[in-house]
Amino acid sequence: MTVTGLDRLRYKLTKKIPDAMRAAVQAAMEQSAEEAVAAMKSLVPIESGDLRDSIGWTWGDPPKGAIIVARSRTKSKTGLRITIYAGNDKAYYARWVEFGTAPHVNGGKYAGSMNPGARAHPFFYPGWRLVRRRVKGRVTRSVKKAVRDSSK
Repeated sequence: MTVTGLDRLRYKLTKKIPDAMRAAVQAAMEQSAEEAVAAMKSLVPIESGDLRDSIGWTWGDPPKGAIIVARSRTKSKTGLRITIYAGNDKAYYARWVEFGTAPHVNGGKYAGSMNPGARAHPFFYPGWRLVRRRVKGRVTRSVKKAVRDSSK
């Protein structure tokens, strides 16, 4: 007894579906990263604009000095890893704005002086939490759609 269409099924499972899934997931991840960055930029306190301008996303590793806000898990076969980050060498203070600083004595530099610390102004974790559910749904739907479309 021979099975008809086995070669076509094998082709779809090994070539067509993975390529379609990779393209669909990549597009969904890029759209989701743009949405997350826009949400974070809308929440960041603005003084000079350097911190707002430092928020972004990239495939792979973030720039030096940046805080990683969200990073997708990577699979060795696909190699897709997107990173959303805040801060750079100009806006090195991103973590201080997000988490605040504790009050402390100024190390004896100024007699009797006390640094009151800075209040936290969270912007990147609330921004990420705002879009996280939509991101997961968008990626899941794109995978299902890619499998459905490539199986035709």
